[in-house]
This record gives sequence, structure tokens and C-alpha cells, in this order.
Amino acid sequence: MSIQGTGALAGVRVLDMSRILAGPWAGQMLADLGAEVIKVERPGKGDDTRTWGPPFFESDRPECPEQVAAYFHGTNRGKSSLALDITTADGQDIIRRLVKGCDVLIENYKVDGLKKYGLDYESLSKLNPQLVYCSITGFGQTGPYRERAGYDFLIQGMGGLMSVTGEEDGVPMKTGVAVADIMTGLYASNAIQAALLFRHRSGLGQYIDMSLLDVQVATMANQAMNYLATGTSPGRLGNAHPNIVPYQAFATQDGHVILAVGNDTQFERFCAVADAEYLSADERFRTNRERVAHRDELVPLISELMTQKTSEWWLASLEAVSVPCGPINTLAQVFDDKQVQARELKRSLQHPTLGPIPTVANPIRFSVSEISHGMAGPSLGANTDDILKTQLNFSEDEIAALKQKGIVE
Repeated sequence: MSIQGTGALAGVRVLDMSRILAGPWAGQMLADLGAEVIKVERPGKGDDTRTWGPPFFESDRPECPEQVAAYFHGTNRGKSSLALDITTADGQDIIRRLVKGCDVLIENYKVDGLKKYGLDYESLSKLNPQLVYCSITGFGQTGPYRERAGYDFLIQGMGGLMSVTGEEDGVPMKTGVAVADIMTGLYASNAIQAALLFRHRSGLGQYIDMSLLDVQVATMANQAMNYLATGTSPGRLGNAHPNIVPYQAFATQDGHVILAVGNDTQFERFCAVADAEYLSADERFRTNRERVAHRDELVPLISELMTQKTSEWWLASLEAVSVPCGPINTLAQVFDDKQVQARELKRSLQHPTLGPIPTVANPIRFSVSEISHGMAGPSLGANTDDILKTQLNFSEDEIAALKQKGIVE
């Protein structure tokens, strides 16, 4: 594997045959790390998320009436787009030829969905034994649910997340972001990089089986361990924490703040600020273990104290004595925050026809290698000609013939 450039994955070529979120998120992460990522899309339609709006990015250029949803741009930056019909023999042949020069393939078709086209791992690994092939499905390649379609909302419910999300006396709630998809994308990109390191040592490619349900269960973290340790399923606590008290949102005189007391010393300092040293002196509340045991007695007392001052007063006073606290920001407030601005989490990427497109920066900060945000999400088929010419040596006439048949766009 030839490593050039300043990105950690420079020289790695990825064929991204996935759509919507989990797979594209993994592909975008690899692109941010410097890999060359070719996104394979259906001619005429492309990735479903191109139309998942509003909001759309409008074109102010008459020669480019394209409207692309913000959703698409949030998970496809830094990629090139190859519009290719893989249901045709010619389309399948192009994938096979590309695979010979690729290090990684990502796909999220249903189980055995690519086998009928001869584009499954067993078939493609014969052409490129060093290929790292990552399949992302709802339930994995084995088990009784393997053929079911998996969607983030369903997975949050089936994987236990909704059972611990929401108010105690309310209905189960999903999170406001598709975390099962995103976490699967992150696990997938980690697995791909580990497989590339293994290949570097052994010379062997391999198959990666990623499941949204597996990831959701694995990332239940302390809540899963709470159940395994006790045999009792944890329930919903609203904004409270099952293992730490006080660690939740509280109403103030004019709003809400988050109080996140992580240890007994911080609790003592909070009580001093609140002029309530009697709480930290109380045997029921001296240690976190006791505070959790007496949650129902302590939380109402703290709630009463918090309503006596404004949010600004609490945030300033607690910050001054290093007691973790914070506001509950809207996204407008998030991107106006001086820390978010200092870390340059809002960036602007160039689109060749739509102009500048805003994006959220990759949060990784390397000391030597660079993060490459590249161009904004590509127009459908924007790079088809270039990929066919430069990587497969297609002539202009051959490309024109493929376009006439509707195999490429």
C-alpha cells in the first residue's frame, strides 16, 4: 500500500457502495482521514438522502438547477460520485475492475443482496485477495433476523436504548439523532482501519460483518452492565443518571441548567455555593453511593435550591469553583459558542456548481497528519467520466456508449 500525502489514510482507495447513513458515515470518516473514496450511486436517483428534505441547498446558478438535501451533504463530503447501474452486466464488470485497484469496499445491501450480481465478498476476494470488504446490515449475516431490514428507529427500540430514554412516567423515546446508524458507521471505520493494519502485517484482506443491533447493544455501556450485574432492567430516568447523583438538568429561576456532580468533593463545593452545607454533612448524602440510594429525597431539595437563582448565576458561580455545569443550547447557540468557534467546528466546503456549502468539521485533531474535509458532497455522477478514464482506461466512445444504454451517468 503506497502512502502519500499528509492524511493518515492517504493512498487508500475505498469503494463506497452504501447509502443513507451508517455506511456513508464510515466512508466519510475514511475520506476525512485522507482516503480516496468513490461513492457508487444509482443513475437518475443516487443516494436516497439526496431528496431527504427540506432543507435543500438551492442553486443560484441557472446552469445548475440541482437541489440536494442538507442530509446528503452531512455524510458524503470528500467523496467522488460514480453513477453506475450495477444490475447490468456492464455495471458489474466495472465494479470488478475497480475492485482490483481498491483497498476497501463498503456496502449496506440486504444479506446476500450483492451475491446475485457476483459482487459479494467471496467473488470479489478472488479478484483481490487483499480486499477489506465491510458489510453493514440491520441484524448481521447470521441469526434468525438476518434477512430483516434494519432502521435506526427500530434498532433503538430493539436494542434497549428507548427503554432508558425519556421521562420516568412518560413514553419511551428515541434520541434526536440517529445514533445507532452513526455509531455503526464509527465502529465500521474503526474495524476497517484495524483490518488494514492486519493486512499490512499479514498481506491478507478480510470480511467485516457489522450489525446495527449489535452496535446498539454494545453501546448500552453502563446501562447494559447495570443489568448484567443485577438481573434488573434499568428504567427511564429522564435527564437523571442511574449511577451518579446529582447528575441531571434542573430548573432555575429563569430556565434550565445541567448539574453534573461527578464526585463527593464536587458535591461539597456545590453545597457551599448553594449555601446548603447541611446537605453534604447529612449522612444520607455524603457519598455518591448514599446519594444514589437516597435520590428521591435529595433531588427535590436540590431542585428547590436551584429555582432560587438564575441560570447565569448558577453557571458563573459553579464554574468559579470547578463544579461541572452547563447550559442547554439550541444549535444556533451551539455554533455561536466561543469554544465551538475556537475549535472551528463549523467549516465551509466548496461545491463546483453550488458554491460554498457549510459542514460540521471532523472532531479529530492530529499533531502530524491532517484531516482532509475535501469538497462538499458531490453532484450525482460528477466524477463518472474521470473515474472510468483514469482508473479503467475507458475511451470517450466507450463512455458515451455506456451512457446511451443508461449504465452510467
